Amino acid sequence: MKKISFTIILISVISCFYQSQAQPKIWNMQTIDIARTTATEASKALVREADKNLDIKIVTVMDKPMTPPSGDKHDYMSMGRYWWPNPNTADGLPYIRKDGVVNPEIDKLDRIPLAKFTRSVYSLSLAYYLTGDEKYAAKAVENIRIWFINKNTRMNPNMNFGQTIPGRNNGKGRGEGVLDTYSLVEMLEGVELIKTSKKFTRADHDALITWFDTYLNWMLSSEIGQEEQSAANNHGIAFDVQVVRFALFTGKDEIAKKFISEFAEKRIFKQIEPNGAQPLELARTTAFGYSVFNLGHMIDMATMAKSLHMDIFSSCSNDGRSITKAIEFLLPYSGISANEFPYQQIKDWDKVQKEFCWVLRRADTLSSKPVYKDIYSKYLPVTGKDNNYLIY
Repeated sequence: MKKISFTIILISVISCFYQSQAQPKIWNMQTIDIARTTATEASKALVREADKNLDIKIVTVMDKPMTPPSGDKHDYMSMGRYWWPNPNTADGLPYIRKDGVVNPEIDKLDRIPLAKFTRSVYSLSLAYYLTGDEKYAAKAVENIRIWFINKNTRMNPNMNFGQTIPGRNNGKGRGEGVLDTYSLVEMLEGVELIKTSKKFTRADHDALITWFDTYLNWMLSSEIGQEEQSAANNHGIAFDVQVVRFALFTGKDEIAKKFISEFAEKRIFKQIEPNGAQPLELARTTAFGYSVFNLGHMIDMATMAKSLHMDIFSSCSNDGRSITKAIEFLLPYSGISANEFPYQQIKDWDKVQKEFCWVLRRADTLSSKPVYKDIYSKYLPVTGKDNNYLIY
């Protein structure tokens, strides 16, 4: 009887291990826990969003009007964001690039459904953690099962047809398509919050681990994954962030630590000049936006590194290349008009100015003492409905 009792206890402990305390790797649990006990504008807005998601049935990869060249609708498929029909050919092929100008045709395939799905898990998981109401966790788990687990609706764990370009590459995907799954990084932060829910079963957990383990292997071994890994701009950094987050989720800490340990030399020091400029991002038609976008990815990586007691935020090359130097390069352009910016920013100036303030606020949480508070405090209200007030 003693042996049987011990075995039962051991199985119980193992089966409950995955339902440990919520441990996001990027989100700030201190601010989330404060909102859990004291309602804020952001938490109220988040719960309202989650309430809307309770009644929405997500669109799946099976619902798209086109079938990928593989013949399998379970394969994700999207179009290149900035590619448009060729005005000089009768059939519009091959498509041509207009940097910074989004082709609305991207709405026809899987990119928008993926974004809406991950956003639903994001809001529902947070609402569950804030309120303790299992209805939010139940809906989040339902959506997770639809996208990753149910055999009739699940997405195959690959990006073989991500960001395709009509008329080019025989319908195959490109390395850039891997960027489409960056939203899964934030979705997994939400998954951490529903691990304590009874609605999220061991079977759900194991199936999700299997999916991300397979996708991680695809990223690291496929031709398209390798293409994205070799990208010298924000795509390469986004690739590394995804690898680390997915590796941490699947228990492959050795992979995560390897990518983190190589990040400064491989990415930061190569993409940032000694004066802090990010030349590959400044060359874009939305130069300020892409510079901030790339910094946000670096902050994500630095935050995950910190969770493993590793520091890349303060990494600095012999000639001064660092994340903080990249921030300092953009500081003179904070709070000015778009006309005063010496590079191109053809749209969204006010939006990216605000995003830069959040980069500054997050950077302060990684440093030993706040150094940017005076700057972002000028432009960010003390509180607001923005979800960033909740998670950062």
